[in-house]
Amino acid sequence: MPKERQLMSPDDMRRVIGRMSHEIVERNRGADGVMLVGLQRRGVPIAQRIAAAISEFEKVDVPVGALDINLYRDDLTSRPQPLVRPTELPISVEGLVVVLVDDVFYTGRTTRAALNALMDLGRPRQVQLAVMVDRGHRELPIRADYVGKNVPTALNEEIQVRVTEFDGVEEVVLIEHEGEVLS
Repeated sequence: MPKERQLMSPDDMRRVIGRMSHEIVERNRGADGVMLVGLQRRGVPIAQRIAAAISEFEKVDVPVGALDINLYRDDLTSRPQPLVRPTELPISVEGLVVVLVDDVFYTGRTTRAALNALMDLGRPRQVQLAVMVDRGHRELPIRADYVGKNVPTALNEEIQVRVTEFDGVEEVVLIEHEGEVLS
């Protein structure tokens, strides 16, 4: 039976989102010309929370989109039929700073798929990456610009970011699977 340990409480998540929101605004010298694009599924509500935090202290609305990368995955043929969710962008990405937002950063392959999907939608001026948790084990030379929490993991461990919209709870947990190596 897997063992589960909470790494972040709802308050921890709120503080991390607040910090990442400030870092995004600081790095981009404001929020003008910035769009947040959450990766389906849990990246979308995280992007919405970041946008709400930016709106609160900058008094500017940052557009938020949703990007489905399932058909861009490099393991598409080795997995069950993917459930494709909508890609919705409120405005064109042309010339904008697009901050891709995801829950867990692992091998980098999801981010690579997101970059390919995004480029099919236009040519942003710059693409940045914000993640709630970076668990290591990169397989591609990709790094996040904004990281909520770094959590080095073993290969038999999994990180889950849980959000109210999908899980009914706000938390980040580490799940240890006895003896099995996850892919």
